[in-house]
Amino acid sequence: MIGSGMGGLAAARTIAQFGGKRVLVLEQHYTLGGMTHEFSRAGRYQFGTGLHYISANAGPFLEFMTDGRVQLSPLPDDYDVLHFPGFDFAVPATKERFRARLAERFPAEADAIDGFFRTTRRAMAGLAARNVFASFPAGVRKMGLPIVERLFPSTYRSLWDQVSRSFRDPRLQAVLAARWGLYGIPPASSAFGYHAAVPLTFFMEGTAHPVGGPKELSRIILEILERYGVVLRPRQQVNEIVVERGKVAGVDVEDTGTGRRYRVRTNTVVSAAGVRNTYALIGKSQELADLPGEPSAVMLFLGMDRSPTVFGIRGENHWFMPDLDDHNGFHHPPGEGTLYVSFASLNNPAARFHTVEVLELVDPRAVDQWRGTPAEERPDSYRRLKDDLTRRLIARLEDRWPGFGEAIAFAELATPLSFETYQHSVLGSFYGLAATPQRLRSPRAGCRTPVKGLFVAGQDAWGSGVVGALAGGLMAANAVLKPRQLGTMWRAIRSGGAPPDPATPWHGYLRVAAIETLTPTVRRIRLGPLDTGAMPFSFTAGQYLKVDLPVAVEPIERSYSICSGPGENGFVEIAVKHEPDGLGSTFLHEALEAGQALRVSGPHGEFTCDPPHDLTAGTLLLIAGGVGITPLMSVLVAAADAGHTGRIVLLASFRTEDEVAFRPEIEALRERLPGLEVSIFVTGRKGRIGVDALRAYTEDAYRVHLCGPASMMQDLIGHLTELRVPREAIHTEAFVSGRSKETRQEKSHAIALAAAAAGVTEFTIGIVGGDPAFPCHPGQSVLDAANDADVPLPQSCGEGACGTCRVRVTSGAYETDTRGMFSTDELAAGWRLACQTLPTEDLMIAP
Repeated sequence: MIGSGMGGLAAARTIAQFGGKRVLVLEQHYTLGGMTHEFSRAGRYQFGTGLHYISANAGPFLEFMTDGRVQLSPLPDDYDVLHFPGFDFAVPATKERFRARLAERFPAEADAIDGFFRTTRRAMAGLAARNVFASFPAGVRKMGLPIVERLFPSTYRSLWDQVSRSFRDPRLQAVLAARWGLYGIPPASSAFGYHAAVPLTFFMEGTAHPVGGPKELSRIILEILERYGVVLRPRQQVNEIVVERGKVAGVDVEDTGTGRRYRVRTNTVVSAAGVRNTYALIGKSQELADLPGEPSAVMLFLGMDRSPTVFGIRGENHWFMPDLDDHNGFHHPPGEGTLYVSFASLNNPAARFHTVEVLELVDPRAVDQWRGTPAEERPDSYRRLKDDLTRRLIARLEDRWPGFGEAIAFAELATPLSFETYQHSVLGSFYGLAATPQRLRSPRAGCRTPVKGLFVAGQDAWGSGVVGALAGGLMAANAVLKPRQLGTMWRAIRSGGAPPDPATPWHGYLRVAAIETLTPTVRRIRLGPLDTGAMPFSFTAGQYLKVDLPVAVEPIERSYSICSGPGENGFVEIAVKHEPDGLGSTFLHEALEAGQALRVSGPHGEFTCDPPHDLTAGTLLLIAGGVGITPLMSVLVAAADAGHTGRIVLLASFRTEDEVAFRPEIEALRERLPGLEVSIFVTGRKGRIGVDALRAYTEDAYRVHLCGPASMMQDLIGHLTELRVPREAIHTEAFVSGRSKETRQEKSHAIALAAAAAGVTEFTIGIVGGDPAFPCHPGQSVLDAANDADVPLPQSCGEGACGTCRVRVTSGAYETDTRGMFSTDELAAGWRLACQTLPTEDLMIAP
């Protein structure tokens, strides 16, 4: 597979999943995902590169590729606002409302409007038929494509021809011919079939933006591809597709990161690099001479210091047309053509800072004088061009929204040379082959090529945009796979992909529904679904969530215990203590706002408890230190919801009175749990929880849950052992701070550097009892090394929170963090957490 855009990834998945093939994806860029990837600037602004909005219902192709995991945030109902000289028109969601608004605005042509939409359906059907036929072998294509043109003539007409046939009012013609920028060719030259497919069909059910940004699509898809064994390699430049006796024999590749050159032998190559690049790689560029050239683009990326809502913008897209017929299209001088302006940050509830993207399609020859020069060596004239264009584009926005320019904190302009460099497209082509009647009639525009075993995926195999590229990838798979495999593939696509694995934690975005201050240092945060539905997962009392926090360009992951009860299906709550030096807790206390979306995975953890109903079962003893009470509150709520009547003892320790968390909730739970006994220890007044305080509750304690600071847990484990509580009855959980994770990473890096300096490439970990030893790379933990070697060790969280991965180190040196999971005696006996133990020489362990 050449290229990792949506077309390449779609073909990779389907061929691997349904064809049983080993698939290698080679991507020339350093980032996988094609035009769904994002980049950051000024340490805060995130910009998309190609995906601005998609159909609100995602469609079966995208549902399949993401296994239904894509989350979409709808744009406003009037999602496209068109600005013409002298009048504006807002395009509403749904074809019925669009038709009604057109008839209301242009009542004299109401009948013609109905006829036009009937023609649109026919043109769309013709495009689909043409593209499907183009995926068939040469004989079928030669016979079928002329029939398609005869049956669906409107598909092959120019857009301007069709609207001129349909309407007399030039303003109505302009409204229905607008938004050709969604596929790149102006009305006089574009094939009506493409216009019918994109603005007049695909977006007619409403529009949406991916929650988390475009990169969320490729993140999900790449994760799924790994499950199917697809190998993905960035920074791999394919220099030639090797053809022997008319058949594909392989590809010659250069690893641009290392300079290594190599050949991949294969009899099947799918290129998602575009038809022009593909034919260049087989030395047949001349065969495309009859196809018209494509536009490129300039794109202005703006970072704002205030929300665009202050200018009356709600998240809709704005189109600025210089005239009614727009015949010059992308041949206007740069800065004077049709502008498309989108506001991704208003439509992405996970966005923290506001951004705007301004797109103008231009003739790629506008930058010919600088083409071929390295980016770092371009003359001042190129910089002056960019500066001048930036000023002119901002001035057009300022004309519409006075004061807009003053709200801009960052601006950067991309030109056709930028797209040529990063997208690796011919002359910075933005949408692939020009969407013209010539393309529809060309035997070279589609997923088939004259070379046996060579296929094309992506936009050139179907149509423009991310979803068009995805459909093109499926067409390539349609050409590669065997007939019996195709039936299975299309049935799976119609069903929407693989169902979620119930054993796998849920991953996705939740919205911050409410924030409440519990104490001067503790906040309770309620997370709920993006819509008004039920929570997408259930959990057991005592479990925790992992949350990605957007504190910088790359988010940081932190773990927080759930404090709400598992019986609530409309939300989940966490409680977070503000650590002065903690990046994550500082963000959650000082920057988080209600309405923002956070990426969450969960539930995680084995610190769970389901109290029995039997009064004779004994005492459930819950011991908390500070914010360690959080998971125990979930246990208490679960017990109350279940009607538990047995004895539960809560011993909770806090440093001061004003730090006592959940006091009202605990009092309410006393009413619901007749067997609940509570003792609050304020260390400055009543002292710590010691042996004497424990003695009254341990004689019949069948289960102890302990959570708090490491030093407290270490002491209490010793006290409980002294009081003859069985070790297996003591369950612990530690809070893992961001700093502790960073410290482990620093230790790991230092160990790896020291080993490299000493010429050591691996350590050996032996197992008491004669089981085979296994290798450990310097800087690896014992648990990671065991997992790599398929050596089974007990485990759960992998980050030192749960204490499940207990092992006893009998000899050897190491760095470790015990997290308070062991008593002093256990530490002396060598008990350690495998996930936190980093060998510095060979070790012996006893699981």
